[in-house]
Amino acid sequence: MRRGRRASENNTGNWLTTYSDMVTLLLAFFVLLFSFSEIDAQKFRSIMSSFDGGTGALNNGTTLELDENLEPLEDTLENELESLKDLLEEYAESIGLGSEIVLSIEERGLVIRFMDKVLFDSGRASLRPESIEILSSIAEVLNKEEFSNRLIKVEGHTDTVPTGNLSEFPTNWELSSTRATNVLRFLVEEKGIDGSRISSSGYSYYRPIAPNDTAENKQKNRRVDIVILRSSFEEMEP
Repeated sequence: MRRGRRASENNTGNWLTTYSDMVTLLLAFFVLLFSFSEIDAQKFRSIMSSFDGGTGALNNGTTLELDENLEPLEDTLENELESLKDLLEEYAESIGLGSEIVLSIEERGLVIRFMDKVLFDSGRASLRPESIEILSSIAEVLNKEEFSNRLIKVEGHTDTVPTGNLSEFPTNWELSSTRATNVLRFLVEEKGIDGSRISSSGYSYYRPIAPNDTAENKQKNRRVDIVILRSSFEEMEP
């Protein structure tokens, strides 16, 4: 009996040792996952140095050296968007359209919003002669070396007013899509924007920025947006 009790105690001790090792490994695994998700160089170095007396996980125990002075990638991209926004706002003010060309940095990137009749006449999809100079200046900025690798989306939007039986466009779908496509074609065919970095979409009245309940709000919804995408959203593009 005494021998059997001693063997049982030994087996229990072995099981507890294995269990504690597994819990320790799991804890280390989740700590590493957390450190990666934060993308913090100092935190990563601290975590790595806590194992094996400061040796890293690379071959021959080499530690991983990270430059703490490197500016985070997202901050760099944010600065580029801010610079582009400043340039375009200065241009919009210089031609007296500061209230008609609205610029904002959103989750997707920098949005250049052309309100109502800046580019097109009511119910039409042909670029107005006055819009050619505006889009040419926008293209000149977008072709600058520091912005030339950014992907661009051109998006057409309308209000809820039907196009009418006499219109060349059966519905607002065709109107919004054609407007966006005509802006894209001008930027690519006339101003040399690389066709591989630009696309167009028409959303009809399904993505309003204001309720379609007053004439003033409907005017806000009639717009064309040029979106300079952040790198994280570029990955979603085909």
